[in-house]
Amino acid sequence: MTSGDKAADLWVFGYGSLIWRPGFAFEESVAARLHGYHRSLCVFSHVHRGTPERPGLVLGLDRGGVCRGLAFRVAAGLAQETIAYLRAREQATSVYIERHVGLRLDDGRQVRGLAYVADRRHLQYAGRLPSQELLKLVRQGRGESGENPDYVLQTHEHLRRMGVYDPVLAALAQELAPGLHATHPPLKG
Repeated sequence: MTSGDKAADLWVFGYGSLIWRPGFAFEESVAARLHGYHRSLCVFSHVHRGTPERPGLVLGLDRGGVCRGLAFRVAAGLAQETIAYLRAREQATSVYIERHVGLRLDDGRQVRGLAYVADRRHLQYAGRLPSQELLKLVRQGRGESGENPDYVLQTHEHLRRMGVYDPVLAALAQELAPGLHATHPPLKG
């Protein structure tokens, strides 16, 4: 926490759907960087964007690199309620590990924030998949939170608005909605 923050305020790091659908009340959101992890479509979705029989793919924080996203500051009085909400949302199948991580906000502040990191030992950890397998899984995925293509397109669009270019999401978006932002090459085998 920085000296200007209340000690009990909670910071939450969003790198995927939390960017465009946080689902909790917050006092501020600031573009932020998390070092040591990168955004990756590395989690088979069995609940929100797929089923065990027809899994989709969702984003996880995987080891290495830097991830740009949004940091949300939650008022102290809502911290426990927010954590309970996030655990219900993110831990439906325990595929993520809840971590407190150091975040560097674009305005220069450094804070500790709650983030959900992909558990590489979990059976839903997909790792790095070939591009055509990514596309197949995303196209087939439908779960409690909707269709997997919508998740990819929404995330891509919101990252693009933030000035973040994710080549995997951009290529998938081009395949899923040709011409939407036709500035990036299509997926190759």
